[in-house]
Amino acid sequence: MQVEWYGQSAFRLTDGEHTVVIDPFADVSALTASGRRWDYPAITGVEADLLLVTHEHLDHNGVEAIGGNPVTLRSTAGRLPSPIGEILAIASEHDEAAGTERGPNTLFAFTLGDWRVAHLGDLGQRALRAEQTAALGTIDLLFVPVGNGPTIGPEQATEIAATVGARVIVPMHYRTERIDFLEPVDAFTDLARHAQRLDAPTFEVEAVAAGDRPVVIVPKAP
Repeated sequence: MQVEWYGQSAFRLTDGEHTVVIDPFADVSALTASGRRWDYPAITGVEADLLLVTHEHLDHNGVEAIGGNPVTLRSTAGRLPSPIGEILAIASEHDEAAGTERGPNTLFAFTLGDWRVAHLGDLGQRALRAEQTAALGTIDLLFVPVGNGPTIGPEQATEIAATVGARVIVPMHYRTERIDFLEPVDAFTDLARHAQRLDAPTFEVEAVAAGDRPVVIVPKAP
């Protein structure tokens, strides 16, 4: 399975038969107008069969950037049909105050190819609740925010990755040379026993997996 990172929490996953895009961004002028730097390239020429949006913030819900007339699931919960099979959408919060500060967030889990995948969006809870953990089950490929601020940070992300038994952990939603907010990824990789920084934003999951040994994979910022 191939994964491509577009920056922030936006990813494209494809198994050669189906393509899934999660949390794309489009017009972020309101963000840059507030004085923040955002230099990630625009997402163009990308088509998908399935488009997932974890929450309705402008750096995550740019559905207009994605072509191909995808089935779109956004800011929802339940067990939902899709072109790749059942999508598990778990309700969560973007903050530690039951969603009263930054709103709701969806944890998405699904199977693509031979991999059980979870994308945690902008999870901001202090920890996963027991019911959320049970619903997620065992995850092979985990996309998890690590940049602190409006989401969880390195310690919480590390604990969640261990709890769900993730084999490949991809950090997201952190500071890079393209943006000037959030915290860098370094504190998260420092906690990992095995971490690999790539020289491209695209990688094959099978090529970076290390058997049953958890490995943190940090794609190059686009």
